[in-house]
Amino acid sequence: MVLDPETFDQLLETIRRFVQERLRPLEGEVEANDAIPDDVVEEMKAMGLFGISIAPEYGGIGLTMSEEVRVAFELGGTTPAFRSTFGTNVGIGSQGVAIAGTDEQKAEWLPKMASGEVIASFALTEPDVGSDSGAVKAKAMRDGDVYRLSGTKRYITNADKASVFTVMARTGEEAGGRGVSAFLVPRDLPGVSVGEPEKKMGQQGAKVCDVNFDDTPVPAANRLGAEGEGFKVAMQVLDRGRLHISAVCVGIAERLIADCVAYATERKQFGQALSEFQLIQAMIADSKAEAMAAKALVLEAAAKKDAGERITLEAAAAKYFASEMVGRVADRAVQIHGGAGYIADYGIERFYRDVRLFRIYEGTSQIQQLIIARETIKNGG
Repeated sequence: MVLDPETFDQLLETIRRFVQERLRPLEGEVEANDAIPDDVVEEMKAMGLFGISIAPEYGGIGLTMSEEVRVAFELGGTTPAFRSTFGTNVGIGSQGVAIAGTDEQKAEWLPKMASGEVIASFALTEPDVGSDSGAVKAKAMRDGDVYRLSGTKRYITNADKASVFTVMARTGEEAGGRGVSAFLVPRDLPGVSVGEPEKKMGQQGAKVCDVNFDDTPVPAANRLGAEGEGFKVAMQVLDRGRLHISAVCVGIAERLIADCVAYATERKQFGQALSEFQLIQAMIADSKAEAMAAKALVLEAAAKKDAGERITLEAAAAKYFASEMVGRVADRAVQIHGGAGYIADYGIERFYRDVRLFRIYEGTSQIQQLIIARETIKNGG
């Protein structure tokens, strides 16, 4: 679905004001309490943010990828924990159902995800399985009309409040991804338990937990796609998720650059504003040029996805470049702010910690390099 330009501009302006006027003033509170205020979550639901990627027939807004990344640019203007509140419903939590779900599965789950009534999480990573995502050890053994699911998933975003998990588990003896299937597993099934939230370096307010499955009886009707297609579903979901995360990285970089410019033009040393010193200008220039390049890459990849093209290479390149870029921008932001950048009051040190995660989740930078190289070699250059 493509919104008419006026309607989409109104949506962007609404989100921009929400970020500026409602979310930014709460950043310190979220950091201190490690929680998103309940009233803010309800406002997000009312705005339709939980369903921006879900089709209108299921209660969502149904943005195109090009529209979604422009929304993500705006959401990057504040601490990423706010976006994470609904991020799994927009991306990895819902898209497995949208891509591979039956009509019945879509009708049952997508409207609830779009409204925020249900929080969905994506359960792929395990204690011994991270970047090698085809090596999952969780098992789902067929037993009549159910699969008996056992295993542990680790670092699962929004697991503390999720009502349903998209779980990758091994159903066959084949090695690698070919033996992996995907399942929709409601939290209230017997044998499902969620651990305590982990203590993290950054992104306070966004929780990750272990999720354990102990002989959980998952109805065969809850399998997404055919047996052995789970890894394929996961990779398709991650392609889209990586592009969304890339756009968030761009938005955060733009926020940090604006903060740097504001501070450097006000702060004076040696009788002049910091912004008049060429070495400060160089850091601002490098940050701006890299952010512009990342933004162009994200928009180009999004347009290709909307055109129906395969974007495995483009999504990996965008995620790799944008996540590394925002790390460099955050580092320069600390340097430009000097001692103030290291003090919590300015929020720069918080972003410095927050953005470090972008180079790890939804595929590390090293995995993106492997994908980029593989696809480039396959394409002959």
